[in-house]
Amino acid sequence: MHQFLRKILLALLLAIGIYGAFIIFTGFNGIQVELKHFAWWTFGATLGLSTLNYVLRFLKWEFYLSVLGIKGIPKRESAFVFLSGFALTVTPGKLGEMFKSAVLAETHHVPAARTAPIVLAERLTDVIAIVALVLIGSTGFSGGLLWAFLGISAVLLGLILIRAEAVVNRIINWFEKTTELGSKYAEHLRTSYTSLRRLTELRILLIPTLLSLAGWTAEATGLYVLMLGFADPISVELALFFYSTAMLAGALIPVPGGLGITEGMIQGQLIELGGVSLTAATAAMLLLRLATLWWAVLLGFTALAVLKRLFPKLLQGHPGKKTSEL
Repeated sequence: MHQFLRKILLALLLAIGIYGAFIIFTGFNGIQVELKHFAWWTFGATLGLSTLNYVLRFLKWEFYLSVLGIKGIPKRESAFVFLSGFALTVTPGKLGEMFKSAVLAETHHVPAARTAPIVLAERLTDVIAIVALVLIGSTGFSGGLLWAFLGISAVLLGLILIRAEAVVNRIINWFEKTTELGSKYAEHLRTSYTSLRRLTELRILLIPTLLSLAGWTAEATGLYVLMLGFADPISVELALFFYSTAMLAGALIPVPGGLGITEGMIQGQLIELGGVSLTAATAAMLLLRLATLWWAVLLGFTALAVLKRLFPKLLQGHPGKKTSEL
């Protein structure tokens, strides 16, 4: 638990340093003036759109649990488990969201090896949806097409590797026979791989991808709404383009929560392609990240606190046998 908190603290300190650098470069007084005249209802609306994204992603989580035949988990508790993964959103590639598999194992005794692949499937459908948003919003702009190409390449490569059953089984067998760690975890890897193959069947990918597309469209629209609050509007298409390319870059480059990468791209595109002033672009970027990234982290810790009250032994460092099966 202490190591978990230490990672969050380091990410928070990194974020403070990055945001401080943006504010110093832009000028604190200029940002203060922008916020003084800002219509704060748009920030509330952006929070609402982000929350809608989380609701739709929770439906995707429930769909995946159903596909894997995991039943009997009360919806309220499942929602808290899902949200608890957001506490580790500020991790490279958001892979820290696998934490929710460990939480589910401790609270409902579902082996983590069965559910950890859900996070990989979620990331796969998220990338597909965000690439689609890049393409939808990129009319007349070529800047995001490189990221779209990289995203599509990552998706295709991932699917090819996942579907190469013979190759993956050979790798697991080799790992099992040649290393002590492999002999201990090979069976868990086989369980995870079986779940992952099931979740990435083409007919099963459709519903989660549509939910991802709807959710990320809602969250990206938050940038459009925020710019209304600064009386410096941009089109919905540009908002989709700016946000999706920034999120895709932040996901593909392995830095915690895309920190620095996502912020820089949002600010830069608002200025260069949106014609927004430096002060308004910086203020909008900071508010957007508060309403998306850090709102998610806050919800994650809140859900974790609720689960801790419902399951007092959660995260005490003494998991049961099934909890440790990753």
